[in-house]
Amino acid sequence: MTRILPLLALLGPFAASGALAQEPAAAKPTETFQAPVKNAKGDTIGTIAIRDGANSLVLRVAIQPGGLPPGWHGMHFHAVGDCSDPKFLNSKAHVNHDQSKHGLLNPDGPDEGDLPNLYANQDGSANAEVTSETPLTGEGGLKDGDGSALIVHANEDDHTSQPIGGAGDRVACAVIK
Repeated sequence: MTRILPLLALLGPFAASGALAQEPAAAKPTETFQAPVKNAKGDTIGTIAIRDGANSLVLRVAIQPGGLPPGWHGMHFHAVGDCSDPKFLNSKAHVNHDQSKHGLLNPDGPDEGDLPNLYANQDGSANAEVTSETPLTGEGGLKDGDGSALIVHANEDDHTSQPIGGAGDRVACAVIK
């Protein structure tokens, strides 16, 4: 016992300063974002809700009945938060900071804008919740200087072919700023 006390006395300043004991890093607070989804006519057809945490972003998409044609639709994050033109071309290409190839199944991909497909029911409604490693804010985040957009395409994405997996025209858009 007498040998332990002097040793503890020597270690005391180090333990108090954190040299021996590490405090856990503060968890990143969950950030949230919501926006309307619009069609080519500018009508609101649904909403997106984004929750961004320490390890991933969770995107929830809710499309009302009549919002989309029934079936599968490609869905991507595009580089610019602009849905002002009816073909949604102002949203530019996918978010892709490291110039990866398109496709969740592509060995040279995916790019940061790639997301799973969205399925619209017979009544045109759709509900989905998907994750992405692309952050909402910070370096490489969706809410950068010019924002970004969630684009829904006319056709499904095959997750391999270039540049957009055969997903076709852009039929819905939500601004993320």
